[in-house]
Amino acid sequence: MTQRAQIQGKVTYREGDGVQIAIRPGPVEVQATASDVTLSWTDGQTHGSAAMPIGDFRRYVSEGLITLAQPLVMPAVAPPPT
Repeated sequence: MTQRAQIQGKVTYREGDGVQIAIRPGPVEVQATASDVTLSWTDGQTHGSAAMPIGDFRRYVSEGLITLAQPLVMPAVAPPPT
């Protein structure tokens, strides 16, 4: 389920082993899985997306750097097979 959020401050992500890249302030769409979150945005004619560990995303939210339009809905995780 895609949700809406706002980048309010310095939020960064890393592509592979590269340097930290800042996501510009403004609206983003959030897609969550059990282990990570993908943020997607448009800036004029440029489209961007970034995946980050769920822990990093939660830290940004708790610090007020990302504000959610509504509480984050996490997908259900199936129990391991027995």
